Amino acid sequence: MIIDFRISPPLASTGGLPPRRAPYQSLYGFSDEFVKEYTSIIPEQLVLMLDQAGIDKVVIPAEDNESTFGTKIPNEKLAEFCQRAPKRLIGLAGVDPHKGMTAVRELEHAVKGLGLAGLNLPPFLQRLYPTDRRYYPLYAKCIELDVPVVLHVGINFFQEATMKHSHPMHLDEVATDFPELKIVATHGGWPWVAEMMAVAWKHPNVYIDIASQNPKYLGMPTMGWGPLLQLGNTLLQDRVLFATRFPMLSYDRVLEEFRQLPLKDDVKEKWLWKNAVNLLRLEV
Repeated sequence: MIIDFRISPPLASTGGLPPRRAPYQSLYGFSDEFVKEYTSIIPEQLVLMLDQAGIDKVVIPAEDNESTFGTKIPNEKLAEFCQRAPKRLIGLAGVDPHKGMTAVRELEHAVKGLGLAGLNLPPFLQRLYPTDRRYYPLYAKCIELDVPVVLHVGINFFQEATMKHSHPMHLDEVATDFPELKIVATHGGWPWVAEMMAVAWKHPNVYIDIASQNPKYLGMPTMGWGPLLQLGNTLLQDRVLFATRFPMLSYDRVLEEFRQLPLKDDVKEKWLWKNAVNLLRLEV
């Protein structure tokens, strides 16, 4: 089994213009036409892509950055998409912390009413540190609902947003204040990988996914991913999640490179699906 813990939502944003994606298009090699085509596919087409790649389930995040960038992928729209293939597509809610209690109520409705499995927050796009008090009611609600929160941690390439909001050490404070909160640090925390591993080692409810990272770079000693491979193969083997950000990365390439990583076979199985099953309490 393979569970991809993060793919790009195959849905177009509503509202204003999204942040310029030119750096990402250059980095990952996709065009405006490709984006338009991908964000207009139907669930059955996505499932066919997954079948062809040998992927069993994927996690798809919504986002709400209306207060900062005027953009939103609505929870209702994502839930409707995922409900067309509920055994394959798992949605995460997106809410705007600047909206106060409206965001808290929206999160509760997204989980209880729409069946979404957690909360996705990009602090750098919401221009807040993860420790900002506006996030704290949302963290408390996640604990009450028993769902994880996924926070962007590490580098971003948006010219309109800084990296300062995405340092993994912010999660140390959040996890200290909310020890019951299940936190997923998406994108692995590079270039602060050692700090990311320290936070996860300290806090048993902190997980890491490797979305957007070519696995071959994880195995290169000069790229700074050594602490992830070392601890992810031993002490933290139960808390690393396979993720791609498909279609930014192709499954053929990612899976081939992943299988070459110097990980124990049982650890690869945990990364590929077992850890996600345990975190989200999925039926297999």
